[in-house]
Amino acid sequence: MSQEKVAVIGLGYVGIPLSALLASKGYDVVGVDLLEDRVRAINRSELPLRGEEPGLGKMLAKVVKKGKMRATSSYEGIEDRIAIFVCVDTPISAEKRPDNSRLEAALRGIGRHMRKGALVVVESTIAPGTMLGVVAKTLERESGLRLGKDFKLAHCPERVMPGRLLHNITTYDRVIGGFDKQSIQRAEAIYSKLTKGKLHPTDLVTAEIVKTAENAYRDVQIAFANEVALISEKLGADAYEVRRLVNTCPFRDMHIPGAGVGGHCLPKDPWLLVHGGVEASPRLIPTARAVNESMPFHVLDLASAALESAGRTLESSVIVVMGASFLQESGDVRNSPSVPVIESLGCAKELRVHDPYVDEIAGSKVMKDPKKALAGADLAIFMVAHKDYARMSPATLKKLMRTPVVVDGRNIFSTQKMREAGIVYRGVGKVSGTSR
Repeated sequence: MSQEKVAVIGLGYVGIPLSALLASKGYDVVGVDLLEDRVRAINRSELPLRGEEPGLGKMLAKVVKKGKMRATSSYEGIEDRIAIFVCVDTPISAEKRPDNSRLEAALRGIGRHMRKGALVVVESTIAPGTMLGVVAKTLERESGLRLGKDFKLAHCPERVMPGRLLHNITTYDRVIGGFDKQSIQRAEAIYSKLTKGKLHPTDLVTAEIVKTAENAYRDVQIAFANEVALISEKLGADAYEVRRLVNTCPFRDMHIPGAGVGGHCLPKDPWLLVHGGVEASPRLIPTARAVNESMPFHVLDLASAALESAGRTLESSVIVVMGASFLQESGDVRNSPSVPVIESLGCAKELRVHDPYVDEIAGSKVMKDPKKALAGADLAIFMVAHKDYARMSPATLKKLMRTPVVVDGRNIFSTQKMREAGIVYRGVGKVSGTSR
């Protein structure tokens, strides 16, 4: 096992933990990424991801120092690899269609340098039909090899989440779609060493649908919770109390509403499923996307109403957006709901952004000291449930702010306690007014 050589293409939130884990299991790993700064950081044994990632930094440093893993920007390093894992970004276009440019570029690099007999595994999330329609055709064209006869192909879509990268990759079940029986067997031989979870073999198209469907399912569930939150606001009820009571009924699992859905997966993967199944004319999934995409703008509506009740306007106010990433304790800003909020507040007298893990977002420098960010502010909009925010008391907020107006997009604070402290308070799914 210690002599088996593998490659990982794309060293981001998926490729780095996969590479480090493979190396920790005895594989000789070369990682390929076009970002030279990232390559240099990894080769210095430094984790280039921002945010809390338990165990990953130590694992990466250990395998790099032992010479079991190295990073490069050249595909020439993959020529002797028995298995190649593809972990590149697969975004969508402005028209909500798959943008396979990075995937196809990676496939061209692989095809021109892969050895005969190699196994190629795509972990990137892709629209149904992409494995045979894009991946297989590109690899065959660039390599001159024949799928099935000269190389094997599998799709094992990732199931990671920032803040839980190693935990997810080592404990979650994995779906392995293969071109043929041998492709599945070879992929299973590797993944069985990486995770304690079960491995579920299937065909390529089914694996593609499963990955996009599991994220579309969650997106639809969140959209339902958000719609209930909007209804609750209008009817004078607390959506979080509604959720608690709904979930006392068996077979109910209402999700948590909030200020929007971000990250690399949920805003994108439903559209990949819709694209792959366009002939079925999907209706529910696009509607759910529209609901979730509207939530940051609902937060802005809450902010305007809250400022008006305090006798202020956006143009005369110092506004601070608390939280820039899409997820608590993470530095990942991909599709962050904070972006449209920040971009819409350019008319403010002064706009500040705070986040402990992010340096810059949407053209704004990010402050690191929460008290300095809040000092003298007229409105604080909490977009992320960072643990430091939950430690803030209403009394502290009132003391720091010039005009104590707070909009809560993540149910961080108690409505009653905020209003008892004399703070003008609005929240997604919460009761408006002066008392409750």
